[in-house]
Amino acid sequence: MLNEYSFGDIYIRHAIDHSPDETDFTMHIHDRCEIYFFVSGNVEYLVEGSKYPLNENSLMIMRPAEAHAPKITGSSTYERYAINFPLSFASPIDPDGWLTKAFSERQLGKDNMFSAPEMDMVLAKKLFSEMCTDSEDYGKRLTINTHLITLLDMINRAWSEKKITGHRQQSMAERIVMYVNEHLTEDISVPRLAEHFYISPSQFNRVFRLATGAAPWEYVIKKRLTIAKELLRNGISAQEAAERCGFGDYSAFYRAYIKNYGHAPKHSQISE
Repeated sequence: MLNEYSFGDIYIRHAIDHSPDETDFTMHIHDRCEIYFFVSGNVEYLVEGSKYPLNENSLMIMRPAEAHAPKITGSSTYERYAINFPLSFASPIDPDGWLTKAFSERQLGKDNMFSAPEMDMVLAKKLFSEMCTDSEDYGKRLTINTHLITLLDMINRAWSEKKITGHRQQSMAERIVMYVNEHLTEDISVPRLAEHFYISPSQFNRVFRLATGAAPWEYVIKKRLTIAKELLRNGISAQEAAERCGFGDYSAFYRAYIKNYGHAPKHSQISE
């Protein structure tokens, strides 16, 4: 079951899979922020090398270009809510970006999950439920706009508390994912990356897939395309965007862009 609604740059959905198939859930990357509310199921969430076992009424946040993937670990009914919105959503009332600091200032793959008592999850679930309730169009948009502001305020306060906690040592998977992101637009390859971490290419592939839910090169391509899409929105030519993002061959960039987004790269400059 999927109940979804979109307007402008906002997309919200309530989804239920009674018999979830793990092959239906793959690593993905958005060019907008996401708030995800987990209702039920057997799921672990992978975000940039970090693994989050989800409990009932857990809430996850992802910033733009933050790769994430649900990993189905059982056959129970999988129910969740999610909303995507631009980082600039609250700018008209919050020009300093205070409400979105948990997205803009948080490190990739760090502090993505919130649970009770960090946040009032009963209220968070109620807000999502009301945003997804059928109503006339104007009323629904008003509800989504006001409720999303409330959610952002709750998240920012909870994240500010998280920052007080101490740092832990990073795992190899987290170090690998961070390194790939730092060198994303450079001439990188699995053999070179594996050599950097003193492991074999096959071991590198295995660690990376377990950490992110995707093969290394699939991850790199999707990350580069996300960067390219933003450059196109800012008026950069498709050729230059391809070069800046690490694509040495424009035709490879062109094919990958169409495969991922369903249209040619220059289209982004016109309509997105």
